[in-house]
Amino acid sequence: MSRPGFGETFSSTMPGNECPPAELSDEDRDNLRFELAKMEEEIHTLRQVLLTKEKSAAEIRRQLGMGPLSSLKENLSKGWQEVQTSSPFLTASAVLDDMNNSNVCVRTKEGLAHAGHVTSSALSNVGVVITRRLAEMRALPLPSPPRTLSHTMSVPSMRHSSTFKSLEEMVGSVKRRR
Repeated sequence: MSRPGFGETFSSTMPGNECPPAELSDEDRDNLRFELAKMEEEIHTLRQVLLTKEKSAAEIRRQLGMGPLSSLKENLSKGWQEVQTSSPFLTASAVLDDMNNSNVCVRTKEGLAHAGHVTSSALSNVGVVITRRLAEMRALPLPSPPRTLSHTMSVPSMRHSSTFKSLEEMVGSVKRRR
């Protein structure tokens, strides 16, 4: 496709079909630069207009009490409603209801409920047995009173031992430092 006013050498059908600069005349290049500058100016103006409109829309939302979270909540709610009314969801829901009400599922639920009751009863019995055993242990007499330590060394002979002298020197050096 050719552009009017630029000759037949300028093609804009595909982004990769750029003409080599040697094929364009100086006048065509000047015209393209002018058109590019005009288009960039329009883009800049449109961005400014868009920014102004976005600010106005945000102000209107604020005045209506619609914050970013409320619109997100509304979008999620609408999306969930659409999912719930969709054909695949309704089909899956019906299949799950059928499975939930099937004999196998009902028997499995009953079996698990029974197993839960039996396990609960067994754990309760274990607790009772442990409590009883602890009570029996409390009732038993305490072992004989603790023995007192008998000294094998007398105090005067301890004062002459190397351990006592070493300890006495350490205490003395601590006292001197103060």
